[in-house]
Amino acid sequence: TLEVLPTAGAEPKLRGQVMKEFSKYVGLDVHKETIAVSVADANGGEVRYLGEIANTVEALDKLVRQLKKGGAELSFCYEAGPCGYGIHRQLTAKGLDCQVVAPSLIPRKAGDRVKTDRRDSLSLARLHRAGELTAVWVPDAAQEALRDLTRAREDMKHMQLLAKQRLLAFLLRHGKKYSGGASNWTQAHFRWMETVKFDEPVQQIVFQEYIDTVKAMTKRVGVFDEHIERTAAESVFWPVIEGLMALRGVSLLAATIIVAEIGDLRRFAGAPQLMAYLGVIPSEHSSGGTKRRGGITKTGNGHVRRILIEAAWTYRFPARKTAHLQRRAERTSEEIQDIAWKAQTRLCSRYRTLQARGKLKVQTCTALARELAGFIWAIGQQLPQVQA
Repeated sequence: TLEVLPTAGAEPKLRGQVMKEFSKYVGLDVHKETIAVSVADANGGEVRYLGEIANTVEALDKLVRQLKKGGAELSFCYEAGPCGYGIHRQLTAKGLDCQVVAPSLIPRKAGDRVKTDRRDSLSLARLHRAGELTAVWVPDAAQEALRDLTRAREDMKHMQLLAKQRLLAFLLRHGKKYSGGASNWTQAHFRWMETVKFDEPVQQIVFQEYIDTVKAMTKRVGVFDEHIERTAAESVFWPVIEGLMALRGVSLLAATIIVAEIGDLRRFAGAPQLMAYLGVIPSEHSSGGTKRRGGITKTGNGHVRRILIEAAWTYRFPARKTAHLQRRAERTSEEIQDIAWKAQTRLCSRYRTLQARGKLKVQTCTALARELAGFIWAIGQQLPQVQA
């Protein structure tokens, strides 16, 4: 029996799992142009630094051929970073073992203040041989494409927010205040801005450019929303996305982001493991008989954590099956509908209970986000594993 060890922000670890025996452990410190290579033999001994190679397919193939002489069994590792998963896919396509490790979970000496490519590759090989590295989950090509789409939309939304802030700051700086409604960016707000005039012609040009930038960014966000809606419906992940949409507060966009970032929900053996992976569990600093718990760890995937907390705010209202939510839920199985309704009644009641205790609303919604992750895991268990 495998015992699952939840680790905050890390991939699931399995105790008792039979690991394949390797004769050489290779640490790769990957950069845009070069890769620093070190090798640790399984039978012990000093870790050897082999030097740098070019970060190309041909150079890596040549390295593999050199290291495999004599029938050596190889296991590679490198840090997750801006270079992506190309090396992992190249090596695994050849039947080799390769792990992409979490940089934040690599053990480091407190007093070690010297960092070079050579030392990094030596450390990776040494820790990989000792089994001290934590691997991240590598998405397949289809899921990575969906993830790129949702993250691009998030970037465009951020640019839209910045454009709106700059426009409002420009108006405030010149004493132009909108008093025609309670909120900005409505049709009435844009009609009011059409009447705003400045004494200097250059300032009028600047103002118009700010408005055009906001409209352009809004249009780009809308285009991405259309792409996400169409791509999600046509992808192999649609059954999972549709199942998650049965939950209150989980729209098409939110469900797509969850699936694109997490992948297969069935790879987590339990809901606490998913909560730890998303960083929504309390931090703890205990020693001896003293137990101290603080805020959430905020490790792991911040994109999903933000989505969960936004969804948790919808549970401040009483539990109710609206027509829109009911139509979404009816597309799923009865088991998923039961989980979604149980989540709604549980979390709405939990919100009122925590508010009655005097908790801050942000703390309450964070607690609800943690429990919502558990219900997402439960729905994931009702759906088949997706293979892209």
